[in-house]
Parts: sequence; C-alpha cells; structure tokens
Amino acid sequence: MELRQLEYFVAVAEEQNFTRAAERVHISQSGVSAQIRQLERELGAELFDRSARTVTLTAAGKAALEHARAALAAAGAVGQAVGEVTGLIRGRVTVGMVTGCTLTPLFDALAAFHRAHPGVEISLLEDNSDLLIKKVRAGIVDLALVGTAAAALEGLETLTVISERLVAAVPAGHPLTRQRRVILRDLTAHPVICMPLGTGLRTVFDHACTVQGLQPPIALQASAADALAGLAARGLGVAVLSESMAADHRDRLTARIIDDIETPALLALVWRNTHNPPVRELLAHSRQAFAEAGSVQ
Repeated sequence: MELRQLEYFVAVAEEQNFTRAAERVHISQSGVSAQIRQLERELGAELFDRSARTVTLTAAGKAALEHARAALAAAGAVGQAVGEVTGLIRGRVTVGMVTGCTLTPLFDALAAFHRAHPGVEISLLEDNSDLLIKKVRAGIVDLALVGTAAAALEGLETLTVISERLVAAVPAGHPLTRQRRVILRDLTAHPVICMPLGTGLRTVFDHACTVQGLQPPIALQASAADALAGLAARGLGVAVLSESMAADHRDRLTARIIDDIETPALLALVWRNTHNPPVRELLAHSRQAFAEAGSVQ
C-alpha cells in the first residue's frame, strides 16, 4: 500500500468521479483507476460502487476513508515539521476562486506566495460560492475567495475584503435612469439580468425579494459581471450588480443603488484552519495584498 494510492482513493471519494479526481491529482484517469484497483486487491475489498454515473463508497470504502485521510495528514505533518525547523515550506495548497473573479489582489497574493515558497504546489479551483464553501468545510479546498451574504459562516474563519450595495444598471434612455431613487418593486416591471443561484450577490438579491414578497422576472443569468453588463447594455434587461462591478461599465451603463436592499454583497476569504503551514502563509500574503489594495474591511 502506497501513499499515492491513498491520495487517489481520497480524491475519488471526495470528487465522486474518476475524471475529476484524475484532474485533481494531475494524472490520467486510467492511472487513477489502475492504482485504485491495485489498492482494492491489496485490501481484499471493493472500495467504490461503480454501477452508477456518480461513484459512491461501499461499506468498506466508508470504513477506510477517514483512516486514509489520517495517514495522508500524518505523512504531510512530517514534511511540515521539518519545514518549520529548516524554514523551508513544502506541500500543496488548494485555492478556490468564485467563477468570473478578476480581483488582482488575489493573483498578487498567489504570485508573492509562490516566490516565497516555490516548494509548495498551488492548485486553483473555480466554482460557485456555495459549492466552494462546502468544499472548504469538507477540506477539499484550503482557502477560497467567495461571494456571501453573511460576514460569518458556521465552522469557518472569514475575512471580508469587499462589502458593497447592490445596484440596478441600465443603458442610456432606460426608464430607470429618470428616477433618482430605485427600489426593488421598480425592477419587477422590467426583465432582470443577474448572477445564478449559488452566488453571494444572487443570495442577497433573492433574500430581499422574498422579504418583500416579490418575484422579479429573471430573464437572463450569467456568472461574469462583464457578461451581465454586456447584456444590459444591449437593452435586454436590468442588470443587478455590485457597485464596483457597475463602475467598470459606467461608459455604457447608468447605475442606481437599489435603495431598499440594505444588506451588502460581500466578497470574503474563507478557510477552516491554519494548522497547515502553506495555508497559514498564503493567508498572510492574501491579507497583505488586499490590505495594500485598500479593500480589507
């Protein structure tokens, strides 16, 4: 039994898919499958039920999973302990990033961390905020930049880097440009363009609508702010954006703060713990990068 076999086993168990697990550990799917089969032969039991599209653990697999995680953690701790004594940090850190993110402080933090600790392998995963939060809780992702409606998340540490009001963004000549004050009910008279479910901005918007008993006509959805702005600029609806998102498109869109949505949309770094030296160091670089950008709350 080898550590890499346990690593592949844990990856398949967490991803519930051989293809995604192979991408995560950077080898071919056939390589992962072969190593898992070899591990199963050594243990004398099948670890996965492969009969459905989603790969699930068998009873033997469930029994082995936590022990495999513990073995990998113990092996990693050996290198970390030596690294802390010698000053050389090694290992791997998985970073999550909300889909469509273009925040340069995050990229600056990753670059500075890589220069300081070239022995640490960095993996970057892009996904919706709600899925990234789940992956941080599960230990699949070490540190993530997510959109959220709450400054505190159960079981996680958070650092808010952006807190902004929601705005309605429309092109010149749109009826909303003639209003000095825009409220949620004004949006229900027009098609709405917004981010998909699972994003922090959408969560804030939907909650505000629910509180008022409103059902806005969601016409189009996109994960990238540029896409939302482009659709709104072509007259396809009212884009719901954050203040800074709209500011990037002030040449073609007029933004009005949605007056009765007082809860801000937050962008935050989230993590579970800093016992892992690479995570601790990356968090320090991230704090510094966002502080220098003047965005840490």
